[in-house]
Amino acid sequence: MLQKLREKTSGWIATVILVLLAIPFAFFGVDQYMSQSVDDYVATIDAPPTWWEAAPSWWPVSILWQHEEIDGAAFRERYEQSRQEQQQRRGEGFDVRAFESIENKREILDALIDERVLRMTSNRAGVAISKAQIQETIAGIPAFQVDGKFDPQRYQLALATQVPARTPSQFENLVRESLQQSLLPTSIGESAFVTNGELDRLLKLLGETRDVGYVRLPQPTPDAGAISGAEIDAWYKTHVQQYRAPETVAIEYVEIDAATLPVPTADEAALRQRYEQEKARFVEPEQRLTAHILVRVAPDADAATQKAAEQKAAQLAIQARAAGADFAALARANSDDTGSKESGGDLGWVEKNGTMVKPFEDALFAMQTAGVSAPVKTDYGWHVIQLREIKTGQQSTFEQAREQLALDQAEADRERAFNDLTGKLVDLIYKNPTALTPAARQLNLPVQTLGPFARGAGTGIATNPALLRAAFSETLIQDGTVSDPIELAPNHSVLIRVTQHNPERAQPLSVVRDQVIAEIRVDRAGKALAATADAMLAQLRAGATLQQAAIGQQLVPTELPAVPRGAPMPDQAATEAYFSVPTPAAGKGSPGKVKLADGSIVVFVVHKVTPGNPAAASAQERALLQQQLARSTGIDDARAFVAAMRKQMRIEVAEDRL
Repeated sequence: MLQKLREKTSGWIATVILVLLAIPFAFFGVDQYMSQSVDDYVATIDAPPTWWEAAPSWWPVSILWQHEEIDGAAFRERYEQSRQEQQQRRGEGFDVRAFESIENKREILDALIDERVLRMTSNRAGVAISKAQIQETIAGIPAFQVDGKFDPQRYQLALATQVPARTPSQFENLVRESLQQSLLPTSIGESAFVTNGELDRLLKLLGETRDVGYVRLPQPTPDAGAISGAEIDAWYKTHVQQYRAPETVAIEYVEIDAATLPVPTADEAALRQRYEQEKARFVEPEQRLTAHILVRVAPDADAATQKAAEQKAAQLAIQARAAGADFAALARANSDDTGSKESGGDLGWVEKNGTMVKPFEDALFAMQTAGVSAPVKTDYGWHVIQLREIKTGQQSTFEQAREQLALDQAEADRERAFNDLTGKLVDLIYKNPTALTPAARQLNLPVQTLGPFARGAGTGIATNPALLRAAFSETLIQDGTVSDPIELAPNHSVLIRVTQHNPERAQPLSVVRDQVIAEIRVDRAGKALAATADAMLAQLRAGATLQQAAIGQQLVPTELPAVPRGAPMPDQAATEAYFSVPTPAAGKGSPGKVKLADGSIVVFVVHKVTPGNPAAASAQERALLQQQLARSTGIDDARAFVAAMRKQMRIEVAEDRL
């Protein structure tokens, strides 16, 4: 039997079969057949092979296409970073519901996808970042600098205190990736330019004015005619979504405010002990009455210019030290510091607190007695410093500091009482988390009520965003539990419990009938006004003048010559409408209409269009506008490049994992 098996498996047909069976194992691995994996990606990006950019999408991606995945961990990390940034930027205005929407999550994911697409594009194009570029970029980051220069110790400390902490090599890899993926779009953006012809056309448009005549049909008064039941029913059914009652909650709460807590009178011994511990706070710093003469020279000036400035400063120092010399007169005649020149170089009383640049400050406080210093070099140039008087630092006595010490002690006592009271209340609530009153009663704290109120319609503490987030959270609504302390302000917190919840719901016609009738009347009046405006517009298009069209409405036209863009005449929306109609033919006008925010309608005719004059712009204005336009064009070009690269790749998003 074994001999027959050997004969059957030794022929060329058997060899071909074995080779065919080996192919999937070679590409996919035996482990793919032996185990099952759980996908964690939120998006996949597949790019065709570089040697066949037009490879069809059905080409075996897993074999020859470049494949990248954005896993859930990477998305969650970016999502939390974005949350923290928006919370810091918007403060109390941060809207959790809007941030957690699927639209915002997709926006964050799209940014991640763009970064991966750019990185893949750069790798495929052979873009490489040198070590020198990485070092130059890191050295230019202000967080790693001391006095404007890269500091290795500051660099190491900053990386160690990041969350998560990173080693220099890890951070260098991040910088390399960032530079690599930004190099192509940045280069494209910087390569954008605007020709003089394009600039002239823009200046003509920006400087364009239009001669306009208009009449304003006043805001309509509500219709007073009869309204049938059928009209009311039809309007309600068509606009039913407008009559939904918003979601509301009612709460009970306990408020703890340190400012209202009683504290004992300050103990004399405690105040004296506090004084001894904090004596350094009550020392008046040394001050020095100072004047100076500045010989300004740029830091990057050549050696000869630097030397000439130093020599001039040295000569001024000699003159200032001469018997009977008038330092103020020398400063007024020679100082390049426009801020102090007219006052004789006077800088007033100076403390050693970093107000002055470090070399200046060090030289000033190194002087032992009043006099004139040797020239001192700073980034501004050479300084000749005059020390006129020294006021030594003085230690305040306990009696002088007592009032401040008592205030500080009272504040500390209130904070301690606030923390103790809050901690006790939380401990009691943990024993019975679905009730607030029993815990509050044990601590003699009043339980207050508020509501029902909707989001954005509350009063008092219900205007606090953090409280609103908690009050409308599923946890408090469904479980009926007491919230954690919610900070309203430093040392001012509140604990709440939702006592009533009304979900968003449709209101029956019987409840909103009066509102429906009022809106029908407003709609009727608006349609009547619009019909009047349309009739006037038809007359204008038929060849009537604005004066003729306005007579029937007992209106007098207003003529506005040379209306520029952006001028509110009579309203910003009206001006935008003036510039939206085509240029009128010779001897004719371009009519139009626009509805304003208050319900009134402007009917107008553009009589004449006058282009702007490019020659009226100065060379500086042209250069600035050209630079701004080139920057805007470059940004658009970079975005278009990213969009084009995305189209060349196959991107799939697993929205159910966001």
